[in-house]
Amino acid sequence: MNGFGVALIVVLTLGAALGAEMDPAAINNAEPPVKRLSNDKPTPFGVRLEVLLDRAHFSPGEIDGKFGTNAKKALRAYAEAQQLPGSDEATGEIWQRLRTDDQPVLANYTLTKKDITGPFLRRLPSRMEAMKGIPRLDYTSAKEGLAEKFHMSQQLLSMLNPRQRFDRAGDTIVVLATRAEQTSPPARAERVEVDKHRQTVELFDKSNALIGFFPATVGSKDKPSPSGTLKVTEIDQNPTYHYNPRFHFKGVHSRKPFTINPGPNNPVGVVWINLSGDGYGIHGTPSPGKISRAESHGCVRLTNWDAERVAASVGKGTPVNFVDDPR
Repeated sequence: MNGFGVALIVVLTLGAALGAEMDPAAINNAEPPVKRLSNDKPTPFGVRLEVLLDRAHFSPGEIDGKFGTNAKKALRAYAEAQQLPGSDEATGEIWQRLRTDDQPVLANYTLTKKDITGPFLRRLPSRMEAMKGIPRLDYTSAKEGLAEKFHMSQQLLSMLNPRQRFDRAGDTIVVLATRAEQTSPPARAERVEVDKHRQTVELFDKSNALIGFFPATVGSKDKPSPSGTLKVTEIDQNPTYHYNPRFHFKGVHSRKPFTINPGPNNPVGVVWINLSGDGYGIHGTPSPGKISRAESHGCVRLTNWDAERVAASVGKGTPVNFVDDPR
């Protein structure tokens, strides 16, 4: 047998093993492992833990089951909010609090005609200038839209639905039960704290209780985020992006202003929360997997779904405090 044949058998074997390990029953009933969680590959417990954190409003960002840096941030923040010792691991006390939410973390979902017909972009340009003139910055595929709808990575969606092409209305697929369609009103935030060191956004109510936590991308070396306290001045759903050449964004060479039409793959995603500092805001992103792993142009970048949750909890005049020093 040649090398290609051996490699193919190895890949198929690994895929079958992962598929068996990641079946719905294993994920819905997953308990903390004896060994420390690895962030190299998705695990049933990693998926369950991240979904429970997301449902508790302590977002791990894009749910991939690997329990990486953003999920560990969320777990530590959840423990602190519960007045438990902070930890990057699901200790007995922390897990007992989280698992009081005993509802399944996976659900069946029936594909609709809208899910599979889009419209979809044939290709998302990598350069801002190339986005000019595109009528709408839509998703590039049904899989991308579905993954975002349920707060998950496209890789995890495929793993939960082997051999599914996401192209037939009426097909039933397995998704994360993140309650993306939940209609109960969100808690009102009296203030927002942006931690520039930890790369996080936190919401506090009038009693100063932490009611929401979200991993973020906060500024960059070339264009750092502001310091001190700003205020929310406006919330713009499905924003049109306006590029101002005086900001001199890295990688943008246009000397003239231009606009980019709305859509989930717009540079600022599906919502823009304008702040009182010139050109600063809190917004979504077309690349949820890069949150806390890339740089922004001075603003505060969240996954689209987390930006929507923050927008629903704040209003005009809500103070946003930028913290410089690590705690």
